[in-house]
Amino acid sequence: MFMKNCWYVAAWSHELIDDALVGRTLLNEKVLLYRGNDGKVCAMEDRCCHRGARLSMGRLEGNCVRCMYHGLLFDSSGACVEIPGQESVPPNLKVRNYPIVDTGHLVWIWMGEPTLVDESKIPDFPYLKDPAWHGRPDYLHYDANYQLIADNLADINHIAYVHTNTLGGSERYVVEQTASPLEKLDDGFRLTKWHMNSDLPPFVKKIEKKMGKVDRWNTVEMKVPAYFFLESGFSPAGTGIEKGNKEGSLEFHNFQAMTPETDRTTHFFWVYMHNQKKDVELYSHSLHDSILEGFHEDKAIIEAQQEVLDADPKFKLRAIASDAPLSHLRWLVDKRIKEESTQA
Repeated sequence: MFMKNCWYVAAWSHELIDDALVGRTLLNEKVLLYRGNDGKVCAMEDRCCHRGARLSMGRLEGNCVRCMYHGLLFDSSGACVEIPGQESVPPNLKVRNYPIVDTGHLVWIWMGEPTLVDESKIPDFPYLKDPAWHGRPDYLHYDANYQLIADNLADINHIAYVHTNTLGGSERYVVEQTASPLEKLDDGFRLTKWHMNSDLPPFVKKIEKKMGKVDRWNTVEMKVPAYFFLESGFSPAGTGIEKGNKEGSLEFHNFQAMTPETDRTTHFFWVYMHNQKKDVELYSHSLHDSILEGFHEDKAIIEAQQEVLDADPKFKLRAIASDAPLSHLRWLVDKRIKEESTQA
């Protein structure tokens, strides 16, 4: 089961260009995404109500979509407005329409009760709109449940072992780090960890040649059902980053959104951003490729983990101390799902 009365990322805005009709499964539902000639994005059931053909295999006509099986034309609300060879159109001939919002970079969809739609609850990642910050948006597909990916992101300790030679740099990260108290929120959590007087990890050494020992910080904020925000950076050791002094530091901002495709597969949207003023594109490409390398390390473990869990449904996951953030997030998601079920 999924939370439905919330916003999910359905696509990057740039995916809906050039009259593209994008068919995408979201929360086990087949959805058609497109941008009409008026520039507005639309989302509707990807299934013609006549004979069940895929509307994503159809043709965009203005702000409407024509099914290319028998030619029925549907407007952006999902209503059939034309049947070739038939003068009248039955008023009940329509497909489901979904509330959808294009923020200029991300396309958000509401899969739940339409009367509860609240655009103010769309998660905000302001760095996508800030010209001082740069990054290459991307997408991955996981053969794993979205909560396994969220678990991975909620526990930063994994970077010491999964990403020793890429994003982490040292297994000492786990034992040498210090952390702020876990801040439990009504919609997620926030946590900061510092690793003082450490070496730069390999992915930063590729772009920074002058820094020696550094103080490293990671501030993670996660929101239900599965949105990840990371502020991270590296400051010359001993300059007071733990007190808020970021002078001379390298800063990065990372956004990741996990949208369930099915119970066992996930759409993964991400961007890793920097604010360098020189060699902007080179930095962007290097960081993108390094982070993607790290994600593939995660992906191999998480997809294998899904196979293990599928093989033995009776197996129970157990918790250790570092699981407190992910346990809180899972508890919140379960709570919201139960509340939605009760309201329904």
